[in-house]
Amino acid sequence: MTDDKTETKTSSLGRMSDMHFGAVNTPVYRASTILYPDLAAVKANTQPYTYGRRGTPTTKSFEDAISELEGADKTVTVTSGLQAAALAILSVCNAGDHLLMVDSVYEPSRIFCERTLKRFGVEVSYYPPTADIAPYLKPNTKAVFCESPGSLTFEIQDIAAIAKIAHAYGASVLMDNTWATPIFFQPLKHGVDLSIQAATKYVGGHADVMLGYVAANAAHAARLHQTHGDMGLYASGDDVFLGLRGLRTLPVRLARHQETGLALARWLQQQPEVARILHPALESDPGHALWMRDYSGACGLFGMVLKPASEAAVAAFVDGLAHFGIGYSWGGFESLIVPAHIRRTAMPFEAEGPVLRIHAGLEDAGDLIADLDRGLKRLRDTP
Repeated sequence: MTDDKTETKTSSLGRMSDMHFGAVNTPVYRASTILYPDLAAVKANTQPYTYGRRGTPTTKSFEDAISELEGADKTVTVTSGLQAAALAILSVCNAGDHLLMVDSVYEPSRIFCERTLKRFGVEVSYYPPTADIAPYLKPNTKAVFCESPGSLTFEIQDIAAIAKIAHAYGASVLMDNTWATPIFFQPLKHGVDLSIQAATKYVGGHADVMLGYVAANAAHAARLHQTHGDMGLYASGDDVFLGLRGLRTLPVRLARHQETGLALARWLQQQPEVARILHPALESDPGHALWMRDYSGACGLFGMVLKPASEAAVAAFVDGLAHFGIGYSWGGFESLIVPAHIRRTAMPFEAEGPVLRIHAGLEDAGDLIADLDRGLKRLRDTP
């Protein structure tokens, strides 16, 4: 990896202008069949591209750039963050193995474990996100799955400590790092074996692409590549192109998301209707010290726990917001707000009142705060 600053890297990584007639951006390659010049080439199997599903120059540009940012030996692309999580798990877990899953995991990943992994004979159990994992390990534990901060509840995990224990036990460590992206946290540098990203979100950045990736260290690269190929997974040239486009401005956008998110979080902390804010970059957050130690920044996603309020009051607050859309996903330029329905297995999440997840977009922070202020007045006025 070069010593260039992150902004410089994201502007230049994966560009192959000399191969594309000087074009700044690698073009979209839409390809299935790739032709060989002769039978000798087929037998040698040394062509860089052999079949569309196995990659094109567009795919290579994106994967090479991500591998550089992640410090990875191999990156593979898929069509969503959920598919990336599933691929990472299936790359290390076999029938009869045990997967130790963090209890704050993204709900679709939990559903994959409960349905598909159960059907495939992989045992899954859950551990509290900030707990010592040692008591939860089993003789057949093959992998430990982390997500930090936790989905919806934003607990920070001590990834290095988890990796040390898991590796001593002979288990692989997988991490969903979508919140921080490799700009603010590099999982492989902290002992993670497979780094998972829903590139749909901040990497794409414009709410118009479905994309995911898994980045592997040297010990896991071959198995990841094999499983990816055996399952016939790939991402289209158009989607990868949009991922590359988003990557070029990722550091600049994240800086704005961070600034606005913290402005909203600190303002909301002072409001009488709010019980607490779930944001590890806040000094009052239980995970703040770990976040300060390991992370170089925060994105625009955080949680808000309201004081007890009726469904009608919460609806009045949310439905009347002018600058916050009601929708799933996050990481785009637009601000969003949704109720957080939290399900736990290992330990319940205690909340004083309704929980909402907020994504601070690229709008003016003052306008967003004014919108929230009007919303909280509606909440106060609704029985």
